Amino acid sequence: MTNPSFEFSRAITRRPAPSITNGLRAEDIGTPDLDKMLAAHADYVATLKKTGAEIIELPPLDAYPDAVFVEDTALCLPQGAVLMRPGAPSRMGEVPEMASTLRAVYDDVREINGPGHIEGGDILVTGREILVGRSDRTDAAGVAELSAIVTEWGHTLREVFTPPGVLHFKTDCSLLDAETILSTKRLDASGCFEGYRVVHVAEGEEAAANSIRFNQYVLCPAGFPRTTEKLHKAGYEVVEIDNSECAKLDGGMSCLSLRF
Repeated sequence: MTNPSFEFSRAITRRPAPSITNGLRAEDIGTPDLDKMLAAHADYVATLKKTGAEIIELPPLDAYPDAVFVEDTALCLPQGAVLMRPGAPSRMGEVPEMASTLRAVYDDVREINGPGHIEGGDILVTGREILVGRSDRTDAAGVAELSAIVTEWGHTLREVFTPPGVLHFKTDCSLLDAETILSTKRLDASGCFEGYRVVHVAEGEEAAANSIRFNQYVLCPAGFPRTTEKLHKAGYEVVEIDNSECAKLDGGMSCLSLRF
């Protein structure tokens, strides 16, 4: 029996465009280096392919600087896909660009029509439920509209809250397996993961929380040795990917693919 929360046969990625240097960021910690980002992105895609999954690689979209972060445009579930409604106005146009790709691989594609907003970076699918964090990009109306769709598909959705000043729920957490969450202490302190096994990232390595479990691998941003060691000791096969450039745009491992 496969586990749809971390066992995938396909993923969708999009190559960074030169315009990515104009991407959104909460604070300016420097302009991303496109060549370094392209190399890291290629490494990321190659790692996904190593698991035997089919990777649908989409071309760059110069009109949308943040389009490399495909995860925010949709939620992919076994029953169907849901097109999101981003909270950042400059990203709304990314959704129709993704729609045709999803319609080619899914029979059932729904969409969040609004007035609410919701982004994929705020959604964590575990072995038993869908957790959606309210944030600056995801509001109550967006969560309610998604809830109606996924409930019809037999899923349980639970609304939780993203810590203040944290862009997305998954900035601070990720799934390690159906019952285990990698989380920052600040997010876990909210009680949102009660009943799960929780592995805390090392103090000062909060950015390592945005990792992904993709088949046999846990893809982690490079440069967080104590967290990586914790994961190795817990029995996970960790692959480190350079995330230095995406981090300048508040992006991470989960943002770079849609997994299904």
